[in-house]
Parts: sequence; structure tokens; C-alpha cells
Amino acid sequence: MYQRILVPTDGSDITAKAVTSAITLAKLSGAAISTLSVKEPFPYSAISEMQPVPPQEFYDAQERIAAGRVQAVLDAAAAAGVVCEGATVEALHPWEAIIEMAKQKSCDLIVMASHGRRGMAALLIGSETSRVLTHSPLPVLVVK
Repeated sequence: MYQRILVPTDGSDITAKAVTSAITLAKLSGAAISTLSVKEPFPYSAISEMQPVPPQEFYDAQERIAAGRVQAVLDAAAAAGVVCEGATVEALHPWEAIIEMAKQKSCDLIVMASHGRRGMAALLIGSETSRVLTHSPLPVLVVK
């Protein structure tokens, strides 16, 4: 069925459901998992020297948070006996990083959470999941 499943994580409760679903599916199909947490780039601006947080401190904090999210998935997969590898990447558009990682790791399925925003909030905020669904050449399993 599936050989390699990508499950991006942002550390939210709904993402934890997607991780659980991906691990269960991987265990049933004998697949391996790749997990990814996308870090925000430093918000440079014309007054970046006046930012309350220096760039290196920002990068270190972003890496610490992203690595913790990835480690949680690695631990859950290991507890279930599923092979899993993880990575963190910096990207302006997380959906692009997700699709790129799926290509790099030769994934044949992406499992993602839907945050369930509706109406104006969904229109204004947008959805990384909907962008992945729109642009991915791979199947995407959306967990609610």
C-alpha cells in the first residue's frame, strides 16, 4: 500500500490526531514515516535593528520549538515500532516546504490535520492543508 508517509507537525492537538493516524496507517501498511516541522523566517524589516529579539535568538528559539515538535513524533512512532525520521526546515510558505519534503523523501502519502476554520476566518487566515491539497501531486489524507 504505502511505503513512506509524510506527517507535518505544528505541535497542535489536532496535529497530534494526524500523527496518530499516520502511525496507525504506517503500522498497518509497513510504511516508514517522515515528519517535518516548518520554522518561520526572521521577520526582517526596515527597522529590524529595533526588533525586540535579535535574529540569532529568534532562530535558536524557532529551532528549539520545531525540534521539540519533531521529537514528539519520533517518540510516538518509536513507541509504536514504526520507523520514523524527522527534519526541521525554514520556509516562508509551509505548504511549499511540505510538498518539497514529500518529493525529497519519495513519500507516497501526506497525512495532515485540518484546523477546521470556517467562514471569514478560513478566508482571511487561509489553510496550509488546503494549499497542500491544491498543489500536491501526491494523495493527501486530511484528519479532522
